[in-house]
Amino acid sequence: MDDRRLKSLHEFEEVINYKFMDIQLLNTALTHSSYAHGHENPHQYNERLEFLGDSILSMVISFHLFNCLKDMSEGQLTRIRANIVCEKSLFNTAKKVKIGDYIYLSKGEENTGGRKRSSILADAIEALIAAVFLDGGIKKAEEFVISFMKDTIESSIKNRIFNDYKSFLQEHVQKYNLGAMKYKLLSEKGPDHSKEFQIALYIDDKLMGKGIGKSKKDAQQSAAKDAMTAMDIINE
Repeated sequence: MDDRRLKSLHEFEEVINYKFMDIQLLNTALTHSSYAHGHENPHQYNERLEFLGDSILSMVISFHLFNCLKDMSEGQLTRIRANIVCEKSLFNTAKKVKIGDYIYLSKGEENTGGRKRSSILADAIEALIAAVFLDGGIKKAEEFVISFMKDTIESSIKNRIFNDYKSFLQEHVQKYNLGAMKYKLLSEKGPDHSKEFQIALYIDDKLMGKGIGKSKKDAQQSAAKDAMTAMDIINE
């Protein structure tokens, strides 16, 4: 690791108010696979940390909501948690700490807007959570999550944000025995770095909604939202 990179990492430590004992963990969390694959010398990148961070984030938020919202049902807690741990919320957290300024990307990824791409930044936040956990333990990871996602947590609890249309609709369909929900991929187009997916949602074998997104998950959310509008569950 050269001095320039080390200086950048120490600068980011100031932003997140956490000092790493093992600075290489932070370096890995802020290294995208495109950068690692584009260099002759092997570089560790953040996908494995992202996998771990996803679980840690879910656990931390679950524990926090369980303790704070003692009168809420399992379904309500699940819906609130889904709003908090979704890509949109993680992207907002990423922008708050300006993580895009510190990520190692390939030139190609950078030239196509990778530093502002929500999926890359959201994944980096999950990797960062894992890095903090591995370096300082669950308490430090919890402090980081609660501190930097405080506004998102409060907004979700107060029902100011609603992102997980898919889970909400699933609960509604099950509650009223409306039949099986099925998502069907209608089309997939565009280059690998900028694909667009179109997905249809069927309930009891009836077409209820369609959605388009940059990932299959986003397209499913859009299709669920479209179906909820058609079913007068929401008025958007």
